[in-house]
Amino acid sequence: MAELSLKIEGMSCGHCVMSVKKALDNVEGVSSSHVEVGTATVVFDETKTNSDEIRKTVEKAGYKVAA
Repeated sequence: MAELSLKIEGMSCGHCVMSVKKALDNVEGVSSSHVEVGTATVVFDETKTNSDEIRKTVEKAGYKVAA
């Protein structure tokens, strides 16, 4: 298992947190995610997904992953 910490721009409320968490939890291989306004920590199986896919998932949910 791997852990990825992300800084996320554009989040401002609980609805944003729920949207990102739901998107991350639907990625195959993600075993857990902890999301707060502006950040997320994701634990995932590297044989099923990767950090690029996780970042793309956040962006598809409408938020920007900060570099």
